[in-house]
Amino acid sequence: VQLQASGGGLVQAGGSLRLSCAASGFTFDDYAIGWFRQAPGKEREEFSCISSSDGSTYYADSVRDRFTISSDNVKNTVYLQMNSLKPEDTAVYYCAAGPAGHVGYCSGYATQPRYWGQGTLVTVSS
Repeated sequence: VQLQASGGGLVQAGGSLRLSCAASGFTFDDYAIGWFRQAPGKEREEFSCISSSDGSTYYADSVRDRFTISSDNVKNTVYLQMNSLKPEDTAVYYCAAGPAGHVGYCSGYATQPRYWGQGTLVTVSS
């Protein structure tokens, strides 16, 4: 199983970035993909996820209306469009995957993802 996150970089406040999470090694349509981030000295935060099976999404309040998650089930890739970036968005961003379903990952239950990718650093300058 591989989850390859990419697209991080340095951007000014108010700018945009698009992250990608390319997945392989599992049946993409049966899984949900989520994005987490961890800033220095802070706990890891799950802020968005999408179920590849039915397209349902979740956003934390901290990113709602600024970030958009989407899934390309042909390319087995999940994208995260990040707009109106703020310095407090600076963090290492990780994607993760877990089986979807009624009580699966990204279903509203506290089911954790099964697989993790490496992180990509996002730095937002003020």
